[in-house]
Amino acid sequence: MARRIDFFDDPAAPPANSLVPSANAVVVNDAGELLLIHRTDNDNWSLPGGAMEAGESMTDCAVRETFEETGIHVEVVGLVGIYTDPRHVILYTSNNEVRQEFSIVYIARPLGGEPTPSDESREVVWVAPSALNGLTMHPSMRLRIEHFLTRAGKLHLG
Repeated sequence: MARRIDFFDDPAAPPANSLVPSANAVVVNDAGELLLIHRTDNDNWSLPGGAMEAGESMTDCAVRETFEETGIHVEVVGLVGIYTDPRHVILYTSNNEVRQEFSIVYIARPLGGEPTPSDESREVVWVAPSALNGLTMHPSMRLRIEHFLTRAGKLHLG
């Protein structure tokens, strides 16, 4: 099985050979729970998201990737931040691509659908913020969620 291996500030990390814009979505339901996926490629918990395709906007990317990975239709309502740390690279073992991090993280609200796993997600669940510490997650993903949780009152929600 192809794997995804994240490296952060690791001198043993392979050098980046690509830069692919991507989007993640912090999807929050009425109970204040966050939509998370249990990834199949690295066994970590993560926000839904992925690479932007030609012909789509970044917000369209966030909406599409969220639906593909979770079965939940969403609407983007705000922005958490832009993450472009060159010390964070991701190795995809299927083709030896090494991406430098470039991700825009949006806030989204669910419009409908049922949590449904995909090829990229073995589980899709709504998680209370108080339960996040018990989940295995890459530090870069945890940082994005922490930024949302600590800045939510200061973020502009459309």
